Amino acid sequence: MEEQIKKALAHYETVLRGQMKRLETIKAEGDFLDFASLPTLRIGVCGGDGIGPRITHEAARVLSRILKDEIDAGKIELVPIDGLTIENRAAAGKAIPDDVLAEIKTCPVILKGPTTTPKAGDPWPNIESANVAMRKALDLFANVRPVKVPDKGIDWRFFRENTEGGYAVGSLGSNVTPELGVDFTIATDEGCERICRLAFEYARQNGRRRVTCVTKANIIKTTDGKFLRIFYDMAKEYPELQADDWFIDIMTAKLVDEKRRTDFDVFVLPNLYGDIITDEAAEFQGGVGTAGSANIGKKYAMFEAIHGSAPRMVAEGRDRYADPCSMLRATVMLLEHIGKTGEAKRLARALDVCSFEEKKLTVTGRSDGATTAEFADYVMSRL
Repeated sequence: MEEQIKKALAHYETVLRGQMKRLETIKAEGDFLDFASLPTLRIGVCGGDGIGPRITHEAARVLSRILKDEIDAGKIELVPIDGLTIENRAAAGKAIPDDVLAEIKTCPVILKGPTTTPKAGDPWPNIESANVAMRKALDLFANVRPVKVPDKGIDWRFFRENTEGGYAVGSLGSNVTPELGVDFTIATDEGCERICRLAFEYARQNGRRRVTCVTKANIIKTTDGKFLRIFYDMAKEYPELQADDWFIDIMTAKLVDEKRRTDFDVFVLPNLYGDIITDEAAEFQGGVGTAGSANIGKKYAMFEAIHGSAPRMVAEGRDRYADPCSMLRATVMLLEHIGKTGEAKRLARALDVCSFEEKKLTVTGRSDGATTAEFADYVMSRL
């Protein structure tokens, strides 16, 4: 037993040293990039593959319309980046080919279509997910997901920490003995501070009223306790906002409580809880494939559809009927992130009118519905 404990301690030391190195990297990042300080903001438009190029093209067309004055003045540039196709990635044998990643890194903001991740039985090599690779390469520490159901009074925004918690070293647990397994959860001051700051700043800049922290700090006292303490310390800097906290178990119940759920507004959560509760929340608006999503870091931000690349639709010639709403919702988040809150509200309102109110056109994914381009035109007519 003593020998087994020594081996476990040696493994634990390796994990700790790796996390200390990661912490130093976070400290060296500095502040969030100030987009206003850039002579030209480059927005990379990565079509991805499958239906990705089709829906991303329409989202970029809408974005060009909304930002026309800034684009004409040279303050914003939309940069096409076409190298994220599965064919190109497979040929390079990498999740993101080196030249494509270098091009992406010249764009602080990225609008990204879905990409194919090979699975068993596919004709492609077993390369890593392009999404995962991009999050690592650009340190996109925050996963941000909106959930909106107007007729139920739901308008939530979730800020999920993307690099720490139970997922930080999820593959580095230790079987100390055949009967005893140990995993780790990680929290750093810097990691907690940057996700909480993002949530509070979003609430302030977008006229939100309340920020709710979700933990299990009564049981997971060290790491969740750190997250909660930092949340309340930071809340003092935002006196105009209501700050409160709930435990993850009761929060999952309150989201289905019709009397209470409309009271919530902005949420901030550690990684594991955020993963669970955003899937639950998305069910209210039709499932996890119905919304856009953002992955945000201090120097880069990537906005994407959260559904797959639908290669079957392409094979059947139906990609021209793909629904662009997820990419258009991601575009709303992109506009918010670069400080174009008025433009974001205009686009969000147009989407609500087209999707929930007038519904003069419906995208079904087949020829009995509108084409991708027709729906984008419909949205632009309501801007």
